Amino acid sequence: MKTTYIKLSLSAVLLLGIYSCKKGEISSTERAEYAMTDSAAVVISDSVSSAATMKVKDKQFIKTADVNMEVKDVYDATVSIEKSVQDLGGFVTYSNLQSNVISQDTYNTSNDNAMLIKKYQTENTMQIRVPTEKLGEFLVIINDKKLFLNSRTINAEDVTANIKYAEMEGKRIKKTGENIDQLKANKDKVKLDNDNMADGNLQQLANMDTSDHIKYSTIDIYIKEPKLRIAEIPVINTQNIDNKYKFNFIYDAKNAFVEGFYLIQKIAVGLITVWPLLLILGAVIYFLRKRKLTKPEHTKVSE
Repeated sequence: MKTTYIKLSLSAVLLLGIYSCKKGEISSTERAEYAMTDSAAVVISDSVSSAATMKVKDKQFIKTADVNMEVKDVYDATVSIEKSVQDLGGFVTYSNLQSNVISQDTYNTSNDNAMLIKKYQTENTMQIRVPTEKLGEFLVIINDKKLFLNSRTINAEDVTANIKYAEMEGKRIKKTGENIDQLKANKDKVKLDNDNMADGNLQQLANMDTSDHIKYSTIDIYIKEPKLRIAEIPVINTQNIDNKYKFNFIYDAKNAFVEGFYLIQKIAVGLITVWPLLLILGAVIYFLRKRKLTKPEHTKVSE
């Protein structure tokens, strides 16, 4: 019995030794893998948030991003971003590139020529859709275009519960349709069937929209140049042209004579138009003068 106990003890020690060695090998392997994973995570975190590449088992996310940065040349950056989006299998849904003019002045360089100087700043507002699995890669690409990053927001919305609810709603709508089919044909059945089909269509549309936003991430990008640009545009010396044709004595004198003749006609027509007033005014003046003439005769008779 004692011999058997000793043999069992020795076997247990050997098994523990083997297990310890295996455990040490597994621990070493796990540490190596963890080191590789950790170093990869550090590289990713240096350029893009983990939210852009996050994957969780049995979870569905709608990922969006908002980037505001300054670039050297807005037009070149826009073309490069659009090409990168196309290469990644995405597409551009909105792009508004514009130049905001801060000031503009015209300087005459000769009697005929001038130079228009514009100071402006170019900016672009874009909305991009890229496959969700390429979101991190895309953010790394546009990060290389920046001179200065003003802000960057990455959002991963968990829609797992919404998807589950949509599935239950689909089953409910299907069950409701089956119940409606068992009713007798009448106006109420037609209305119920129509309402149920409308609910089903809306649910399918919501499911398609959710699936699309899960498959493709939306990125809003605002880029601008840090300093003003200056544009030199050759133009015509309009001031000299205006001075050249500003005044013509013979032509203006002729027009003044004609306009004066027209003015006399207008005055005459105006007097004719107000002839009743002129008649009344003439009668008033006549009676006033007559009264003034008769008043001295009465004064002499009194004396």
